[in-house]
Amino acid sequence: MPQGQRVLAVVVTWNRRALLAESLRALQRQTVPAAGIVVVDNASTDGTAGVLRAEFPDVDVLTAAHNTGGAGGFAMGIGRALERGCDAMWLLDDDTVPEPTALEALLAASRDYPGDPPVLVASRVVWTDGNDHPMNTPRVKPGLRGDERRAAASVRCVPIRSASFVSVLVDAAAVRERGLPLADYFLWNDDFEFTTRLIRGRRALYCPTSVVVHKTATFGSTDADPGERFFYEVRNKVWLFGRSGGLNPVEKAVYAGSTLRRWARTFASSDDRSTLRRALGRGLVAGVRSAPRPTSQVLAGATGDATPGGSTRDGSDG
Repeated sequence: MPQGQRVLAVVVTWNRRALLAESLRALQRQTVPAAGIVVVDNASTDGTAGVLRAEFPDVDVLTAAHNTGGAGGFAMGIGRALERGCDAMWLLDDDTVPEPTALEALLAASRDYPGDPPVLVASRVVWTDGNDHPMNTPRVKPGLRGDERRAAASVRCVPIRSASFVSVLVDAAAVRERGLPLADYFLWNDDFEFTTRLIRGRRALYCPTSVVVHKTATFGSTDADPGERFFYEVRNKVWLFGRSGGLNPVEKAVYAGSTLRRWARTFASSDDRSTLRRALGRGLVAGVRSAPRPTSQVLAGATGDATPGGSTRDGSDG
């Protein structure tokens, strides 16, 4: 990502108009502002559209005909950003409030990194009390070589293998080459699949000097009792380990083991294990018997036409 690059921020929202407004105001106060902001409104019913019209008239708003989930929302937003022309995209959730220097720090790490520039730089994510948010801890790259660790340390960063959509700067050329997020994931693991696919064989960084506040309702990790939504966790992990090209075979084995341990913790702490068992069974069956549909097919008609950035690969072939 060259110096003087054009960066567009992409935010996906659903029924969080107050948090979204706080996030957008924080984006507008950046010491190094993005060249523009794209908001994907996932068919909100809480008056989000009115807030955007009244308070943020310069924001490029894509309104989905129905809720496409985080996966579909980011696919649409990234597609629009590519269509508008950019060198990089800053992806954020609607409950993410970046500190004023968050983007400046991401860009500095990318610019000053020795050797080939990273395809992705992720922020430090904290909760409202300032502690690191356990839901958004980046996965440090396993098997690090000394030279790669030293190169990252020279820009006060750590090499990583994946990141979340809470706050991450992504190279546009890499997305054009390796494809959009898979909209059929709907929610959970879409960012893990997308970022591991972008990063494989390349460099990516965790940048602690870029700080954002993730204003979730509670402080906790994804081990929290998910109820029926556990279906998406299970189905999407089966898709990821069985069909995605983001991880190599050894990595798939390692992360699959980690997933099983996390699922065990989820069951152990749940007050409704029967719901989790049903979701587990449905997710396993759906993951084995089906494959994620092409993103262009999933999103056809979601904004009244085909996926924005239609010339971009959708990542469906990994």
